Amino acid sequence: MTPIIRVGIVADDLTGAGDTAVQFVRAGWKTELQLRPRESAADVIAVTTDSRAGSERDAADAVSTAVTRVRCLHVTRIYKKIDSTLRGHVRAEVQAALRVWSPRAIAVVCPAFPAMGRTVVDGQLRVGGVPVANTVAGADPVTPVTESHIPTLLGASHVARRSGEIGRDLARRIVACGPIVVVDAADEHELRVLAEAIALLGADAIAVGSAGLARHLAPAWAAFRLVPPAIVIVTSLHEIARRQAAAVAADGAYHREPAPADLIEDGAWTKWSANVLDGFDQTYSALLLTAPAERRAELPASLIPRRFAELAARAIARGHISGVVVTGGDGARALVDALEATGINLRDEVTTSVPIGTLVGGCAEGLPIVTKAGAFGDADALVHAVETIRYRREA
Repeated sequence: MTPIIRVGIVADDLTGAGDTAVQFVRAGWKTELQLRPRESAADVIAVTTDSRAGSERDAADAVSTAVTRVRCLHVTRIYKKIDSTLRGHVRAEVQAALRVWSPRAIAVVCPAFPAMGRTVVDGQLRVGGVPVANTVAGADPVTPVTESHIPTLLGASHVARRSGEIGRDLARRIVACGPIVVVDAADEHELRVLAEAIALLGADAIAVGSAGLARHLAPAWAAFRLVPPAIVIVTSLHEIARRQAAAVAADGAYHREPAPADLIEDGAWTKWSANVLDGFDQTYSALLLTAPAERRAELPASLIPRRFAELAARAIARGHISGVVVTGGDGARALVDALEATGINLRDEVTTSVPIGTLVGGCAEGLPIVTKAGAFGDADALVHAVETIRYRREA
């Protein structure tokens, strides 16, 4: 199974952390810029070492601490943000990231930002076509840049431009040159190819660059990303709701429907619900729970939403759930109660009269939720709701 990709961004100052992290926001990632250590459900976690103006040793120590910190948050990819004019302790910080990240790590370095006039040609960083050491960065009062040739500055290998090269070929050249490799990029196309190469290198690659590379790497990593599934609860027996549930099942959901006996007996429910969780993995688009069409007098109507809500809460507690979709007012009420939510911040409509928002309070605060009356929506309403939640599309 392909692992879920989570990204850690380690920047040497706060503004750099922000301008890099926002590139991931633009590509649809849930992104958090942390000012203090905390647990986070974000897909991208950006931190800053505030190390540009300090000593080289302090900078290296700060990066080691920051990379360790984001690793503890289970990030699987790392982006070392550096200044696009090479100010700061770039060599010491890159080496520190290499030591901490992985014994197989390869630092792929390209501070190019063509939109801001920064390019890397023949290993040399140029600003407006001028070697960076000959610009105002060379006279920076805190961290003057004295070397424009990045391989010399970093003691690194160099991968030059090749016209028409694709990402896979570039990735092979990078691997052959590690552990620190400077790659040319004179325009957006070359940065895009480099981003594809880094994505292909997988978890061992440490991307080192400015917001320019991040702009292309965010969608490149997203293409390799396993999007967490949603949970869909259908307690309504309305014919429209049943058709909508069938469309979700046909779209790749893990569909389970208990028999009345599974719901009535506590022991049977414990076994059935455990089997559901054991059989569910992240390759499915959703966990779909539907109420049994057969109803018995000894099966209270209120028991079904309570059972489903309890099971959904257990699945959410395991982590890596993108959100929930609930059809039926009794199911929605049971779920928010099980999660101890105090409200829903409404954001928009998935379709007419089908609202989407995020939970307020409780153990799943911030989790996206769609609520839908059983008779509302066309045949694809639930499929659209799942896609809206999973890919964070505009409703």
